[in-house]
Parts: sequence; structure tokens; C-alpha cells
Amino acid sequence: MKLGKTAVVLGGSAAGLCSVGALAPHFDHVVVLERDELPAAAEHRRGVPQSKHPHFLLNSGRRAIGALFPGFEDDLVAAGGLHLMPSMDAAYLDGQGWSARKRSTMTMIYSSRILIERVLRDKVRELANVTVREGVTVSGLSTRDGAVTGVHADGEHIDADLVVDAMGRGSAVSGWLVAAGWPEPEVRTLDAKVTYTSRWYELPTPRPPSWWWQHLVIMPTPDKGDHPAEHEFLVNLFPIEGNRVIACMGSWGLEMPRTTDTFVESAARVRTPLFADAMARCAPTSEVHLTRSTGNKWRRYDRLRRPPLGLVFVGDSICAFNPFYAQGISSASGSALLLRQHLARAARLDADFTARFLAAQRKLLRVPWSLAMARDQGYECAVGTEKPPEWRRRVLAAVSGPAFSFIVGAAREDDVVDEHFAKVFNLDESLGQMLRNPRVIAGFLRHYVRSALGRQRVPFDFDPQAEPPATDYSPATAAAR
Repeated sequence: MKLGKTAVVLGGSAAGLCSVGALAPHFDHVVVLERDELPAAAEHRRGVPQSKHPHFLLNSGRRAIGALFPGFEDDLVAAGGLHLMPSMDAAYLDGQGWSARKRSTMTMIYSSRILIERVLRDKVRELANVTVREGVTVSGLSTRDGAVTGVHADGEHIDADLVVDAMGRGSAVSGWLVAAGWPEPEVRTLDAKVTYTSRWYELPTPRPPSWWWQHLVIMPTPDKGDHPAEHEFLVNLFPIEGNRVIACMGSWGLEMPRTTDTFVESAARVRTPLFADAMARCAPTSEVHLTRSTGNKWRRYDRLRRPPLGLVFVGDSICAFNPFYAQGISSASGSALLLRQHLARAARLDADFTARFLAAQRKLLRVPWSLAMARDQGYECAVGTEKPPEWRRRVLAAVSGPAFSFIVGAAREDDVVDEHFAKVFNLDESLGQMLRNPRVIAGFLRHYVRSALGRQRVPFDFDPQAEPPATDYSPATAAAR
């Protein structure tokens, strides 16, 4: 059922494009207003500086985008995206050493952010009732009787039955609403001072024989003694389309390299020589790109006594996350899919529709928000409204790293724990739901006892100074050895 004549989407990045998939069946015409000129190919543009860094597309995001745009995943893989099983295709350095390879329930699509958006733009262009207007600056909203009724853009007014704010972290919409008489929404924040820096490389052809891995992951050291600052880095050599990788180093509260020389020097001091050695075998194709706009920020429009009608928020414009946790695109696409579901059930875009959608979106966003808080609240450098009391921060700092490593170890040993941990990682289940599952708790207890007795089934902590082991330690494979 059509709910109106025109819907307007503010922003043509991933969140805005996903919103188009939600709106197109329910409005005669959907207009996307984008400040940049959008490239036809997979290219960087000014409005998406984070496109120069790795982007995970979590399973929840894959499914949501696939529901909004059938065939998206096939098109992404056809365009060069890599369908991989991280537990088999990634060399993973956690704890004191390399983890073993082992088959898992979790697969992922690896690609660059610019390819994801190019495929999304292609899907949007297939919709006959959608117009994408590029090079347009939106300057304000028009309102009447508690509702948003349109937008002002480049001296023109565009009437709208529904407006979607997908303008990202820097969205000006909250200020426009205040100017129109709404109160400032409560804003929850936590900035753990994350900075990350990336450089793009072309892989060697052929790959070295020892490179069984496609993805290289180096987690921060658990060592509390003296060590180089680079041992605290979260490091990725992230595979993307076109036989390329993105070398990325990030940290909480530390200075990061900004030049090509310091980038290479820092890479040589991370916890394993494999990262620098791999970079040396690859050909650099970019300069070093640094990002530090990484704080968690949740604008609580759901807590306004009378939220504006005719306006919804998708993506970072309502809830932005520390990018380390790879939740952005998946959360945005989840909100867009939720919007489509609520539009399908609505008879009109009234106060009940707005209240129901905001309540459902709040429940959806709580899952990734809680995961981000569980880690970032433990850092002394963190600032914001969600900074915990010092005693609690110390507890979180002491237990979060070991707890994560314990869960990873239990997942290595127990297929049910592995399944639920994959669901949490992919935003299909909350951490609380996993920790309340009796079978998961039994798996944790079994892992604790086996570890205490030295009877783990799958070895771990292989020497980080050596090549990661290529052996497949999956149960069926292990039984055959």
C-alpha cells in the first residue's frame, strides 16, 4: 500500500541507499539528495572518508541488504567480493600466539566500502520510482503542526510525506529541529580515543606458498609488562576485490603513524614479523589514511516526549559506533529493513507509527551499543556520558580482554559456543542472550575444566614469531590424522 506521494532521503551513502530499498515500495516517488557527485565505479569520494579503511559486512547486514535488494550478495561477489570462512581463511593472533584453523558456522563477504556502495547504487538505479540528485546541499527542514513536511535544498523546497536522515555523524538535522521548536534530544556518548590508519596494497602474483591465509588479524597483546606501543595495536591485513589488501593499524588512545615512512616503521614493531613481511611483498597503491572521528554517539530521539512526525533516522545520524567493531553498515541496513517492515504494517504515518518504529529501533540498536560499551568503557582515555565510575572501569579493563579470549577459546573447542559467538559477533544475538543460554554456559564450564587439566582438543598459542600453522584442526579432520 502506498503511504504517500514523496519520500526524501538525506544522504546517498550506505545508510541512505539501504533506506531507498525500504521506501520504494511504499511511495510514488523517492528522492535521494546527496552532496557529492557519485562515481559510476567503485571510487573514493569526499563524503565517505572512512571508505579508505577496512569494512566488515556482518551476516546480519548481509541478510538485511539482501532482503532490501534481492541479489545484492551475488552481485557483490560477482564484482569481486570474497566469500570466506574467517576461521579457515584468516591467520588470527590472539592471546600469546596464533590460533588454530578450524571450520566454523560463520562466513563473511570481504570487499572495500567503495565496492559495497557501488553495488548498492547499481541496485538503486534499477528502481523506476527513485531519483538520485547529486551535488545538492540540504539546508533545512520545513515543519507544520509537529510534523516535518519537506526539506530545503539549494534554494528549492521539496515537499515530503516522509524524510529519512541518513547524513551520518555530522548530521545537522537535530539542530534544525531545535530551531523549529523541538527540544535537543538526549545524546549518549563514549569516545575511547580510537585512531586508525590504513594503506592500500596490491598482492603479489603468485602469492608466497606459505600464505594459506587471506586475512591477517593481530589482536592487542595481553602482556602487562614493558613492550612496544605497537603491541597494543589492533592490526589487519584485510583482503578486498582486485587482488588487493588494506593494511590497517588502530589503537585506543595512542598516537598512530601518519606518513608512509612511520607506517612502515610501526608495522615492523607489531607482535609478529608476518605483518611487515607481508607488506614488504606487496606493492603500495596509496598514501596513508588516518581517521580519529570514532566515538560512540546515540541521539535518543526515542526519548522526546513528542518526536517529530514524518521523520526517521537511519545509520550514524542516530547511532554511530566505534568503527573497530564493524557495526555501522550492518546496523544501518538493519534499521532500514526495520523501517520497511513498519511501513508495510502502517495505515498512515502518524504518531503511532513514529512511536512504534522508534521503540523497535531502540531495541535493535541496544545490541551493538552494548557490545561497544563492553569494551570501550574499560579504557582510561575514554570520555563521554557513558564513562563508568573508576572502580567499574578498572574491573572492565581487567576482565574484558581475558573474558574475550576465554570465549574465543571455548568457541574453538565447542561447536555450540562457536555458533552463538558467531551470532553475537554478527549482531544476530545479544551478548546477554548468549550468556543466559544454559548450553553455552555448559560449554564454558567444560572449557574451563579442560583448560585447567591441559586437555584442550584444539591447540593454540602457536609461536607468533613463526608462520601461522596451516593445519586444519576441525574435529573430522583431526580424527583422520
